[in-house]
Amino acid sequence: MDEDWRPGIGNQTLRLRAAMLARAREFFAARALLEVETPVIGVATVSDLHIDSLATRLAGREPDFYLQTSPEYHMKRLLAAGSGDIYQVCRVFRDGEAGRRHNPEFTMIEWYRLAMPYLDLAGEVCELLAVLLDEPALAEAEYVEYAAAFERCAGLGADDPAEQKLLAALKEQGLAIPRQASVAALQDLVFSTLVAPRLGHEKPTVIYRYPAEQAALARLCPDDTSKAERFEVFCRGMELANGFHELTDAVEQRQRFSTDLDQRGRAERPAVAIDERLIAALASGLPACSGVALGFDRVIMLAAGSNDIAEAMAFDITRA
Repeated sequence: MDEDWRPGIGNQTLRLRAAMLARAREFFAARALLEVETPVIGVATVSDLHIDSLATRLAGREPDFYLQTSPEYHMKRLLAAGSGDIYQVCRVFRDGEAGRRHNPEFTMIEWYRLAMPYLDLAGEVCELLAVLLDEPALAEAEYVEYAAAFERCAGLGADDPAEQKLLAALKEQGLAIPRQASVAALQDLVFSTLVAPRLGHEKPTVIYRYPAEQAALARLCPDDTSKAERFEVFCRGMELANGFHELTDAVEQRQRFSTDLDQRGRAERPAVAIDERLIAALASGLPACSGVALGFDRVIMLAAGSNDIAEAMAFDITRA
């Protein structure tokens, strides 16, 4: 306990983080993206069934405020107000996320590109990884549709998943089955445990065209509305980035938020309110854009050759 005051990493990793943050800012400056800052504390939070927010109370103010899980809502308000291409390096917070690859507080790099197709943005993510990790080869990625990756790595079809096959695949790996899990939740669990660890070992892998129910903030694919224009970037078996061709329709976004809230109610999860300021921003005219969030600490893990996020940040939750 006497040594518990010490940081969890050495000065070499501290310098590595600083150098990589500098590279990131140089990368965006060269592309004329504006660096912005948005609130860490906000009156609204995400409605996603699988993300828990940390609430906080300000003296004399009702109701609770929230530590932000992502700067997305505020950044979209800036975009709607005419900011142009923007990026942010920020601390974000998620309750109940702790482990080798998760810490309740972590660093996110999030950016938005006007009129850029979402798969072009996925390519830009890989270009950034090549710069951050000083490995030029990482700029070239393989692109695999979600359904194809699911079938290739898990031996199951993703377009029409059979519940019993999903359960069998999980049981075969000795994994615990969540109680009353939906087919979509089982499918997501199979992907995260059986598919994701096999991705990105030769080169970064971009998985795209996710099931629509797994992309509440993304535009649906024009040729197949059961799928959405969402991508994730994987490198060496680890998910690093999550991006969308952003949904700009205020009415549809409100409907999706309402669906999320219904699901949270049925699952007996904490109730949250729809972010009316985001809806108003969309209604005012969010320009066509694609956006992505990158987990910076996980990139540090790759650079440092670490398997534990606590070894990529000065003070993880156990030393906070």
